[in-house]
Order: sequence, then C-alpha cells, then structure tokens
Amino acid sequence: MTIAAINQLPDDEKRALYARFVPQELLDQFGISRALQDAQGNSLVKFSFRPGSTDVVIDLRHQVGAEDPLLYAHLTDSMNGQLLVLLYIINDPSSPRFDVDRMPNGTPTEFGSARRNLPAELAAMQAGLAPGQIRRGLRILQHAIPAFEQFVIQAGQSNYFVEPLYYHNAVIFERYGLAYAKGLRRMQELHEGFQPGGELLERLDGSTLFRMPDQAESIRGRSWAIHDGIAGSSYTDVTMYKRIGHPAELNTFPGARW
Repeated sequence: MTIAAINQLPDDEKRALYARFVPQELLDQFGISRALQDAQGNSLVKFSFRPGSTDVVIDLRHQVGAEDPLLYAHLTDSMNGQLLVLLYIINDPSSPRFDVDRMPNGTPTEFGSARRNLPAELAAMQAGLAPGQIRRGLRILQHAIPAFEQFVIQAGQSNYFVEPLYYHNAVIFERYGLAYAKGLRRMQELHEGFQPGGELLERLDGSTLFRMPDQAESIRGRSWAIHDGIAGSSYTDVTMYKRIGHPAELNTFPGARW
C-alpha cells in the first residue's frame, strides 16, 4: 500500500495506520496514548494527509501548546511507489533550544540550505548538537526504526528509502543496516578526504570554528565541517534504502566516534 492509497482512506483509518510507526517507548516516556492524546484526552498530533496527495506529514507534540514537535515525520511515495522518508526528527523537549532553523528576524533557514544563523549554529555545536538539530535528540532510534519498519511491513512493502539531510545522518543509518541507492562513492570520497594527506583534512585549518583540525576524528565534527562547505558543495544527492530483514553491512567511517 502506498502513501497515496492510505490517504484515500477515511480519516480515522489513516490516523490509526500512521500512528503505528510512533514508537511505544516514546509514548510511554511522555504519557501519550496510542491514540496520540494526553491524559485529558486532548489530541497532541496534527496530520497533513489530503486525499489524492502522495505524502503525509505527522507533527506530534509532547503536550498541548509545545513550541516544537516531539516527533516530526514527512513521508512520501517514490516514483516507483515505495516509501521514502524525507524527514524524521525526534526532539528532547526538555533540552535547550537553538534557533538554527530560523534567522533572528524569524525567516526560516531551510535547515541551513538557504541561509544560516551562524551564532545559533555555533552555540548548538558547542553544546554537542549536530547540524540541523534545534534540540538534543532522545536517542531512541533503536526503538523508532523497528516501529517504522513494522509500519512498512503492515503497508505491504518490504523496503523503504531515506534521504539523509546531513553526513551524520547517513553514517548513523549505516549502523541500522541501510545501504546506498545513490551516494556511496561520495561517502567513501568524503572519508578519504579526511585521512592524512586528504584535501578535506588540509582544509580543517581553523579558518572558522566549524573547521577545527580535530573535527576529522568524529562523525559530528565532520558533519559540521561539511555543512560549513568544506567539501565545496552542500550535502545533497544521497539516497539510502533498507530491505527489511536484510541489513547491509556498510561502514564508510570505520572506528568513528560521535
């Protein structure tokens, strides 16, 4: 079943189907029911799933009126009718917020692709966050990915695709068995560039705080440097996929630390 097919269902059926990939561990942690309501019965979720559309957006808050989503997901159908994850975010709502997603005047940054709020990005990096993170994550991918894969299976599909927004996303997804439909050679070239004698390592010259020499040694450090343009272009044109039950064994950054 495709996203387009699910979106043709009555609203209550659509909601029930899409709610299945919210990990139970997340609901338990924040006292949210499987119907995505709080203890008083208030709905904590907003869906965008118009009949006839080929995508769905799910915005789940941990409480009514929360500033940012607890979980935000944007799924669509690929050209071949397979599930494609465009965005999947889980935030820790109790952690400090960094305005990397908007300029001081409120203009969206489009995840730093259109413009960058450099003071916010620097503060986020120094606080241990990766590019694109407005808050610390909850580190529950080990629960979120199996829950999502159950949703994929229940939709009658055996694989799914993901478009990682940043270098660190791709490296993390490798650890959960995803392979590359597009971009493996680029990931290998990036790793080679950060090795002794590599051109990317040479560019970690301290010219900006996002380009310090020791950043070659960590996933997060490399991701910030790539986001800062050290590779000469933005991190795009990478697509990953997973055949459920058949994890790939890829590791483009051996011995990496976060």
